[in-house]
Amino acid sequence: MNSDFNDKRRGTLVRSFAFAIEGIIHSLKYERNIKIHLAVALAVIILGFLYRVSSFEWLVIILVIGGMLSFELMNTAVERVVDLVTSEHHPLAKQAKDIAAGAVFIYAAISVVAGCIIFLPKML
Repeated sequence: MNSDFNDKRRGTLVRSFAFAIEGIIHSLKYERNIKIHLAVALAVIILGFLYRVSSFEWLVIILVIGGMLSFELMNTAVERVVDLVTSEHHPLAKQAKDIAAGAVFIYAAISVVAGCIIFLPKML
């Protein structure tokens, strides 16, 4: 009986991962902003190899890239939910979308600052 329960939990976990991957793939196919973030991430990774960044700098770069992509996915999810709830212009719907976009913008700005701290001294 315990084995049955564990098998069901494992199946649910695997499905959860599959749904998450499906969401990521959908965003990669259809969302312009995630493609932009990925292109920038690729450029940063290439620069990281060219400038031989330290292990700690790689850690920061990985966390910044992962955070940026995560924020963008959450922003997309908020937009979808708002669009699902109402097709009419509503001030609260606009605020929800704007606030989620603002979170992405703040993290993007922080990411640029982190990139400048890591790369500018190496470039100069």
